[in-house]
Amino acid sequence: MNFCSDNITGACPSVMQALSRFNEGSVMPYGDDPVTVEACERLSGLFETEATVFPVATGTAANALALGALTPPYGAIYCHENSHTYMDECGAPEMYTGGARLVPLRGDSGKIDPVVLKAAFDSGWAGVVHHMQPAGVSLAQATECGTLYTPDEVQAIAAICRNHGLFLHMDGARFANALVGLGCTPAEASWKAGVDVLSFGATKNGALAAEAVVFFGDRNTEKFPYQRKRAAHLLSKMRFVSAQLVGYLEDDVWLSNAAHANAMAARLAEGLAAIPGIRLAYPVQANEVFVILSKDVARVLQDAGFLFHPWDSASYRLVTAWNTRVEDVDALVDCAGAGVRAAE
Repeated sequence: MNFCSDNITGACPSVMQALSRFNEGSVMPYGDDPVTVEACERLSGLFETEATVFPVATGTAANALALGALTPPYGAIYCHENSHTYMDECGAPEMYTGGARLVPLRGDSGKIDPVVLKAAFDSGWAGVVHHMQPAGVSLAQATECGTLYTPDEVQAIAAICRNHGLFLHMDGARFANALVGLGCTPAEASWKAGVDVLSFGATKNGALAAEAVVFFGDRNTEKFPYQRKRAAHLLSKMRFVSAQLVGYLEDDVWLSNAAHANAMAARLAEGLAAIPGIRLAYPVQANEVFVILSKDVARVLQDAGFLFHPWDSASYRLVTAWNTRVEDVDALVDCAGAGVRAAE
């Protein structure tokens, strides 16, 4: 009954089957294999446009290398103050950019406020030799608060970027969950809304360790293969990262996995919100539930064997996954209700 993260799961059956299927025989190393070609073609096809795709093993690598490819060492990358790139990647973006700076911005529900973003761009950094120069914006879809940017909201941020000659990066660690929540296509949620580069996540939604950096448009990617190699993410047996992506994308498994996770989050949120004294901290739009409850009720849940993380002084985060069981969700809701009644 672990609701700590969607990273706690094993791989889904289709991913394991693909790994087994592509384990046979010998192929060339370092991505010069038909499995990697297939994975990249599948990903490119999802987006209805020519995209340049680079598989990597972790989300941190995807984010840091994507930002490093487009940001000069003296550049500033604007992001939300709670974003994963800013809070949880141990300075990897700064390292792989060669010294660029992440600039945190405030915004409700984990989303960058376009007004705040525009004010940051207009603050006078650009063109002043003493300051880091604005280079780009990184936003997360879904956000660290489990909320979603609509395509129109992404377009508004992209328009500000275009007006200042900056790139737009999307951290899509939970991109599948976001698509299911939004009900739109991969293209509508990414390049059609103005995204230049996407960190496409699979690990949280059924893979073992597989992500991809997806470049759209005419961004210069000639240096990226060398950056990926230097960062130790050009695996010699790349076919096994790529096999996971193939198994993940086949038969829309990635979307059905996300749909299940989102449905479990909605069920959990509805059940908890119906209990007097328990409130949701943010709208539940993907597969994360942030709930405000007393420490006594949290302790009751933990003592009963439910695992989850505190988010701040008042709320807790619960995350559902591709294999979350209905009975575990219902048991948590029942236990929370009993905890509230016992505390009355």
